Amino acid sequence: MFSTSSQRKFWTFSDEGELAILREKHNLNYIAKHGNHIDEYQRYNFFLSPDEERLLLKQYELHLKEFCKRFSPPMPKGVVGTAFHYFKRFYLYNSTMDYHPKEILATCVYLACKVEEFNVSIGQFVANIKGDRDKASDIILNNELLLMQQLNYHLTIHNPFRPVEGFLIDIKTRCSLANPERLRGGIDEFLEKVFLTDACLLYAPSQIALAAVLHAASKEQENLDSYVTDMLFRDAGQDKLAVLIEAVRKIRSLVKMVESPAREKVRLIEKKLDRCRNQENNPDSEIYKRKDERTAG
Repeated sequence: MFSTSSQRKFWTFSDEGELAILREKHNLNYIAKHGNHIDEYQRYNFFLSPDEERLLLKQYELHLKEFCKRFSPPMPKGVVGTAFHYFKRFYLYNSTMDYHPKEILATCVYLACKVEEFNVSIGQFVANIKGDRDKASDIILNNELLLMQQLNYHLTIHNPFRPVEGFLIDIKTRCSLANPERLRGGIDEFLEKVFLTDACLLYAPSQIALAAVLHAASKEQENLDSYVTDMLFRDAGQDKLAVLIEAVRKIRSLVKMVESPAREKVRLIEKKLDRCRNQENNPDSEIYKRKDERTAG
């Protein structure tokens, strides 16, 4: 149950400000550790700012979505949702300058496949990756333990997909809405976008699911307000209802604001990252290769 889960206790935050503070802290920690030999002006130009890191991660979240969409065999929604949770959690406590998102992204999806019992071997998995597949396999397996450690081994994820099914069954049973199945397209579209926001770090899966259902209903020119107030939360009391309505409003607002980062901006950030990233964690660097040889030896 979500109410007693590690997700609620350790990975559901009070507001976006709390997330921004965490991200900024780990950005500044990296700069303090790796930039003590250069003056402040040079640091600003050399390292990524918290805003640049956010923009870069938004781009890689789009890559994650596309990778999962093209994956063969077709990937269940639960795996995709879990991979997004892992990716977002990892970068609350780590900087992109320490661990490049392209490497962590693949590891998040691979670990999500295992945890959600979507059985693909590492060979099948890397067959979906362009380029050197042996190298990709090594990177994923090398990062797997790191990822689990950074997630504090909290690997069970409560996604909004199951609550959505519960709401649809309930609407069919207790609501006069004609053909509730027509809401599915709008729900799927909303949930695809919701993972490009921070909603899963701020709200319960049931709140996200309800926001998706209400969004889909409004797209179909249907109004489910009386279902929510008179049936679903009839005995909840005004305070609880007000909290829920506000949560749904905020989730829908986050989804409305989703936009793709400007390609040119991302390209410049990527170039900057190539210069300032931690070479000890860069599989293409000499330092990394020497470290790898020592470990193998």
